[in-house]
Amino acid sequence: MFLPTTKKELNQLGWDRPDIILVSGDAYIDSPFIGIAVIGRVLADAGFRVGIIAQPNVQGNVQGNVQGNDICRLGEPKLFWGVSGGCVDSMVANRTASNKRRKQDDYTPGGQNTRRPDRAVLIYANLIRSKFKNTCPIVLGGIEASLRRIAHYDYWSNSVRRSILLDAKADFLLYGMAERAVVELASSLRDGTDPQSIRGLCYQASERPAEYLRLPAYEEVAGKSKQGKKAFTKMFRRFYENNDPITAQGLAQLHGTRWLIQNPPQPHLSPKELDHIHSLNYQLDLHPLHQQQGRVRALETIRFSLTTHRGCYGECNFCAIAVHQGRTIVQRTRKSLVAEARQLTRHPAFKGRIHDVGGPTANMYGVECRKKLNKGSCPEKRCLFPEKCKAMQVDHSEQLRLLEELRQLKGVRQVVVSSGIRYDLILADRKNGLNYLRQVVRHHVSGQMKVAPEHCQDHVLACMGKPGQESLVRFRELFYRMTAQEGLKQFLTYYIIAAHPGCRQQDMQALKRFAQKELKVLPRQVQIFTPTPSTWSTLMYWTGENPLTGQPCFVEKDQQARERQKTVLTGAVKKRRKNYGRR
Repeated sequence: MFLPTTKKELNQLGWDRPDIILVSGDAYIDSPFIGIAVIGRVLADAGFRVGIIAQPNVQGNVQGNVQGNDICRLGEPKLFWGVSGGCVDSMVANRTASNKRRKQDDYTPGGQNTRRPDRAVLIYANLIRSKFKNTCPIVLGGIEASLRRIAHYDYWSNSVRRSILLDAKADFLLYGMAERAVVELASSLRDGTDPQSIRGLCYQASERPAEYLRLPAYEEVAGKSKQGKKAFTKMFRRFYENNDPITAQGLAQLHGTRWLIQNPPQPHLSPKELDHIHSLNYQLDLHPLHQQQGRVRALETIRFSLTTHRGCYGECNFCAIAVHQGRTIVQRTRKSLVAEARQLTRHPAFKGRIHDVGGPTANMYGVECRKKLNKGSCPEKRCLFPEKCKAMQVDHSEQLRLLEELRQLKGVRQVVVSSGIRYDLILADRKNGLNYLRQVVRHHVSGQMKVAPEHCQDHVLACMGKPGQESLVRFRELFYRMTAQEGLKQFLTYYIIAAHPGCRQQDMQALKRFAQKELKVLPRQVQIFTPTPSTWSTLMYWTGENPLTGQPCFVEKDQQARERQKTVLTGAVKKRRKNYGRR
């Protein structure tokens, strides 16, 4: 059964009120792919009574709802409110890179982007405070809170904002994936103990713990001067370097007279713990309260998909996975994944296709550096950039075995790998790389394989932290040769980023020529770079400097010029002129 979302469901369970109420900017999809559902299930598994308020109406005047009263429908929790903007930062969900309002939302019933407010975490926290005076603690979580936990550059206001914990006037913030931390916090509040030592927790304090590293204060990093941006760079570097649970120290940042305290991260979950989280009783469906409002597009993608692992050591500069999930691969066991797949085949809506088997990068499953697992991420170098570290022994054999077992399950007619694949990892695996690619081509592509070279110009790729064009060209040749040998009609599609720091109009023109000559196709999956909080690329965008080299970095900030970079590949959008009766 679903976790309760209405007073009627509470009564059916015999509850007077929940211990914890989770508030989310997404519709309530009960799936291991949905953060609020996972946190709810983990807390329930630990013995807590959990209710969910998904996409509370903040405007009022809908179905007789007085403004903001939707947040009151389960009453007040005993222990805490958990507040999340949803699976996507609400500003990214609501606004394009050109700051235009998005019309569609894949996590909203009916698909219309009408239910998630801008800066949802702040809105929901303020709404709770307005309806419940002197309420129990408000705890922030999810990716919006996680990536905004320290002072951060906000693209939509073109300014450095304070920690979201202080702006929301919340009591605590849990960063990262937070399954273990949230149970520890709930247990602490239930038992009346001090939660401030919990790893993965942020809180406010009047004093800085003596052993915690001091980040430059908000007032130092918020300025637009050269000095302010240098302080911002120093802050971000220290923040980024202290995200590995094995080596990280606690951090503290002064905001006015209050300290933001960030405890070190939680240790990575074990495979057994991750297996258990995915074995909980998810309904793999949209809660009935939402079903009458229309379908949720995200459900179609995730319902019959498998998460093999979390974390990514690719460390693309525009990606925030490193500071949210971490740079270390935490993988599930094959036994757990096969058991979950077998459960999928028993679902009445299953039609034989597993839509995805992967994670942030599909072919990192079963591949990790033993040195990193014992000593933490290297502070001075990366696993894959500018080239693969020799200590990273790439071997696709574990994923090959997993895919073979999944293919053999009764009731499964196709297993698709639609998560991103690092082609440089395939080329680096001299023992099993080609066999892995052949098996993927033969069994696991659904017409098109998506790859993300992002660009072709070396200086732009260096700003992105991505491999050079040579590996892409070689991979393309291998893919199409194997596709032809298998007698299949399959294609590569390419994801491209325009207007990334370092990229000029002439670089997009060079990319177009490269694509026509080497890729034999003009990529249409092009997005304009969006500076999201807590990434190296956003730091470059704000400061105009590549912090990894110390050199100035060109940044295109003119909106029309950013659009023009995209249209080099996609073509200009022609405005249709209305024909008033003319033929």
